[in-house]
Amino acid sequence: MPGSERVFLVIVDDSPERLVALRYACLRAKKSGGRIALLRVTEPAELQEWAGVGELLREEGRQDAEQVLSQLAAEVQEITGGLPILLIREGDPVEEVLLLLEEDPRISILVLASAADGSSPGPLITALTGRQVARLRCPLTVVPGGLSGTEMERVTS
Repeated sequence: MPGSERVFLVIVDDSPERLVALRYACLRAKKSGGRIALLRVTEPAELQEWAGVGELLREEGRQDAEQVLSQLAAEVQEITGGLPILLIREGDPVEEVLLLLEEDPRISILVLASAADGSSPGPLITALTGRQVARLRCPLTVVPGGLSGTEMERVTS
């Protein structure tokens, strides 16, 4: 039935634990017949004296996001056998994640990973389990950032 597949949303930031969240989501999607969505949120271009400079920075940010997403898309396809949904937004990451969840009913699970070293859980996890939790429109899965491959296979089977 179209539109009934589970979509696992993974946030593509620059943290090392993003790969843990991605692998977990891919294994879950593969085993449940779901699909992966990758979201990269770029920083808004600062106000520039010349509009052309701001536009150039915005374009560079978009090109970087496209390159990162295409590399990860290959990994997703290798694990799941399917192509992911690729999304790029500009703005505050917490706000953009929440807006996407409100706009896209296909997304059924948001997958994030905590820092492997036990430091701060990160701004997204902190915001989405704290003051913004009431705005979530799907379950949030927080994967331990230090989960080994064997442990990940065990918890996703």
